[in-house]
Amino acid sequence: MPDEIISYEPATGAVLWRQPIGDVDAEIACARAGWSSWASKPLAFRIETMRRFANIVRQRNDAFTDLIARETGKPIWEARGEVETVIAKVDISVSAYADRTAQRRLEATMGSRIAVRHKPHGVLAVLGPYNFPAHLPNGHIVPALIAGNAVVFKPSEKTPAVGALLVECFRAAGVPAECIRLVIGGPNEGKALAAHPDIDGLLFTGSASTGLALNRAFADKPEKILALEMGGNNPIVVWDTPDLHTAAILVIQSAFTTAGQRCTAARRLIVDTKLYEPLIATVDKMVGRIIVGEPHANPAPFMGPVIDNEAAGQLTDSFLELLKRGGRPIRHLERPVEDMPFLKPALIDVTDIADRPDIELFGPILQVIRVDDFDAAIAEANNTRYGLSASLISQTPALYDRFWANIRAGIVNWNKPTNGASSGAPFGGIGWSGNHRPSAYYAADYCAYPVVSSESESARASIGIGLADG
Repeated sequence: MPDEIISYEPATGAVLWRQPIGDVDAEIACARAGWSSWASKPLAFRIETMRRFANIVRQRNDAFTDLIARETGKPIWEARGEVETVIAKVDISVSAYADRTAQRRLEATMGSRIAVRHKPHGVLAVLGPYNFPAHLPNGHIVPALIAGNAVVFKPSEKTPAVGALLVECFRAAGVPAECIRLVIGGPNEGKALAAHPDIDGLLFTGSASTGLALNRAFADKPEKILALEMGGNNPIVVWDTPDLHTAAILVIQSAFTTAGQRCTAARRLIVDTKLYEPLIATVDKMVGRIIVGEPHANPAPFMGPVIDNEAAGQLTDSFLELLKRGGRPIRHLERPVEDMPFLKPALIDVTDIADRPDIELFGPILQVIRVDDFDAAIAEANNTRYGLSASLISQTPALYDRFWANIRAGIVNWNKPTNGASSGAPFGGIGWSGNHRPSAYYAADYCAYPVVSSESESARASIGIGLADG
């Protein structure tokens, strides 16, 4: 068993960071001992601490951006955007907490009142992914801390350095060290954290396979909150649009931003047969112009590598499997640098595959499906166990109305990419994409629970029926 976690730069293979594996029991015990003092602080104090956190991240923007770029391989421009979302999350979470968990008072009988307030759960575990190693865990941590919880955070073993810097910024802002704990480790530590009896809930972003395992593990733990965000096999439908150039841009942004490593990335392009040839020709030509390179390259790349060689190998195997099943390659998945995880975007027509695999290909592979009518397009878009994101490119409002009404997804877009969801709105899906605990603006919902109180300043009571004469 390894006794440390080593982080490598995907673009170079160089060792970036290393640290011993953490002690899950010790980190949870520390959080358990300290959370009540943080919960007892006034809400205004916790909010002010989060605002200091945002300022500290802002001050360290360049260093944070560089670290994200090096550890994930994503281009500098994209890493900088991630840091900006970390900063913006504070104001969004403050507004969300006020909106979603506001105190309420209702008048009741005999001069009493009904009060609705919210309490934190206690100690919440957060498991972070590697594709947005700062933004996505931060989207759980900030609302959890505002609500008064302590957090035990395990970043992905593929991006631990970014997770460590995120925790460092929280502590520098004044979050008590015992209330924001860091667990460095791999899958074993993640399992130990999720199964620990002293956590009050788990907030998870990651793969469907892990999310389903967590859902089963929590089935006999109704006392613990479980929030799952598990990705998608997302469709983008192109229909009756005269502007194929813009449609192609939206398809490429949906499928290949972050090297396809977004849970909202388009995995399936569903297109009207009449538009197929001109649209695919336009998309293919534009894909051929995409620059794939290391984060700091000049000119700036659109895509960096995928996270590591293991992921690149799995994607290559998946592409070959689609070919074996009858897929027709439009643009092959190429690996331009041997033994490095750079991949060039791939397009493959899978229309003639009878039993298409319903899996999330977490990388730059776009499957293309031809259909003859709009009902078939909707049926094909819904032909998945997932339900995170879907987009329609069309100039006809009535078609979007039909699309919106019939698509099974938590994010349904019109003439916009499938990805790039706003943090000022709820974020989540149905089916294998989540368990009805949307994050982003609605994260406040799972970070605190409502308490209803019937209150009166003096005790008054009577029993008018059912007592014998005394």
